[in-house]
Amino acid sequence: MAESYFLGVDVGTSGVKAILVSPEGDVASAAVTPLTLSTPRPGWAEQEPAAWWAAAVESMRAVRSARPHAAIAAIGISGQMHSSVFLDRTGDVIRPALLWCDGRTTAECAEITEKVGGEERLRELACNPALEGFTLPKVLWLRRHEPQAYARLTTVLLPKDYIRYRLTGVLATDPSDASATLMYDTAQLRWSEEILRAVDVPMSIVPDVGESAQVLGQVTAAAALVVGIPAGTPVVGGGADNACGAAGVGALSEGEVVSSWGTSGTVLAPLTSPRVDPALRAHTFCHVAPNLWYMMGVVLSAGGAFSWYREQLARELAGDATAAQQLDAEAASVPPGADGVTFLPYLQGERTPLRDAEARGAFLGLSLAHTRAHLTRAVLEGITFALNDSLLILRALGISPASLLLTGGGAKSPFLRTLQAEIFGLPVTTVSREEGPAYGAALLAAVGAGAFPDIATAARATLQRAPLEHPKPGAHALYAEPYATYRSSVKAARPDRL
Repeated sequence: MAESYFLGVDVGTSGVKAILVSPEGDVASAAVTPLTLSTPRPGWAEQEPAAWWAAAVESMRAVRSARPHAAIAAIGISGQMHSSVFLDRTGDVIRPALLWCDGRTTAECAEITEKVGGEERLRELACNPALEGFTLPKVLWLRRHEPQAYARLTTVLLPKDYIRYRLTGVLATDPSDASATLMYDTAQLRWSEEILRAVDVPMSIVPDVGESAQVLGQVTAAAALVVGIPAGTPVVGGGADNACGAAGVGALSEGEVVSSWGTSGTVLAPLTSPRVDPALRAHTFCHVAPNLWYMMGVVLSAGGAFSWYREQLARELAGDATAAQQLDAEAASVPPGADGVTFLPYLQGERTPLRDAEARGAFLGLSLAHTRAHLTRAVLEGITFALNDSLLILRALGISPASLLLTGGGAKSPFLRTLQAEIFGLPVTTVSREEGPAYGAALLAAVGAGAFPDIATAARATLQRAPLEHPKPGAHALYAEPYATYRSSVKAARPDRL
């Protein structure tokens, strides 16, 4: 009899990843299919849902072909948060999805805040302010700017839920993604009739909500022919990428904090009750485990900023498998503070702590004496300084971790692990399975298939943590002045306000 495996799929911004995970937690095969980002105007960001589906099919077929005799017991899906999939009554996509990093909806955010009764009332209902990246402002933008498209709108889905819809024909979501739409009562775990009524959006556009490890559908016969997975295979609720990423490194207990580098960057802390930042700089969303939430600060351009830098200013390394290591070596050759060069990573606006979709990136302090190595170090320091902004907010709210879990691009590089430990002033650690949100999605599938009683048990059974990496004595103090310069330079991100 073939051994059963669990399939995890992550619909990211830069690609769709699929992994097959054994009951012991081993990754049997993995595949990534790249995606491209469309930026029709500065601050806008779109992708075609059909491209997500095509990439998901390619990645799923690739992991299946690597293990053709593996039986798939269940599928879990993770995906980028907030991004809007607009469907008509036949289930067809109306227009390209507006992404989490799209900043066109400032006017709609103001409209939502006013109509709901102010930011304090919105905080009570959604645990978050109205921000451009969230889903509800995108719905209002569609109504205002593309009324013919809005007239066709029947359902709004999140990216991972669109992939499940294509697999199963079921329209549904889970609390972790629902809580990031600004249409969900995050504390009461239900769609907010009050918010939707205030902005005159019908409740009918939101899908049913099921738990992240709950089976919400089965692969249809039609989808089975396309993806090469047997019809009837269960598909669980899955979760938002940040929540699945935290689950995928075992961050499921209050007191732990995860620093993640993807296209965006986050600092995330699980909570046993929904606490809210009074200043609304950090976000509060539902986790993928029942009765668990998390608070998170978001850097809109983390790995995305470094990718931009590498493509624009280190183009001769394109296609070189050692490019990241070469740039790390360049950065390591320069002292902390990059000899006075400061980088602001606000290439697509910024969430935490600025809440400013119009913020833009900058290099400051340049002279003829500086080299690309200085710029490289400044970019990596600037991203980490931005993440440190979020960590300091969590600390001010009483969340004081003894160490940080690292995941994503910042976990893979020894230089970046050291840089984060030194700037954060905390020891850092990684886990044995660095597969990101796809791994958390696979663990949710394992729970849904009955292999584990819950996600926390699944994580304990499959993950091991590396020994702590401590910052060198005195290293943290070396960043006090560069970080202060970074903070005082933020006004340069909005030169129109100087």
